[in-house]
Amino acid sequence: QAQLVESGGGLVQAGGSLRLSCAASGRTSSTYAMGWFRQAPGKEREFVAAITWSSGRTYSADSVKGRFTISRDSVKNTVYLQMNSLKPEDTAVYYCAASHAPSEVTFVATIEGAYDYWGQGTQVTVSS
Repeated sequence: QAQLVESGGGLVQAGGSLRLSCAASGRTSSTYAMGWFRQAPGKEREFVAAITWSSGRTYSADSVKGRFTISRDSVKNTVYLQMNSLKPEDTAVYYCAASHAPSEVTFVATIEGAYDYWGQGTQVTVSS
């Protein structure tokens, strides 16, 4: 089982940027994809972005397209979420997750059930 640790959250003014990191350790060889979800107070947890480990194919929610970019560093076993042009509605706890889906055919990036392991979350707060 892999262990995931998020970092990089904080307080930022609207229009600013943050970069979140998720470092994976443990048994990571079976990881097919890693993704980011977020949960704001009073709202359901929602999909943000994902990336497959082998090909680097990316997925992103419509709400963050053009603003957020997901990337990976295979050497460091780390996935990043670069967040630009942040809005107050981006305020949430951001969670990193890893999927052990056997192939792209069975991988549905946008649903929580596609992921097997989760990090503890990191708070992102956007003012104004």
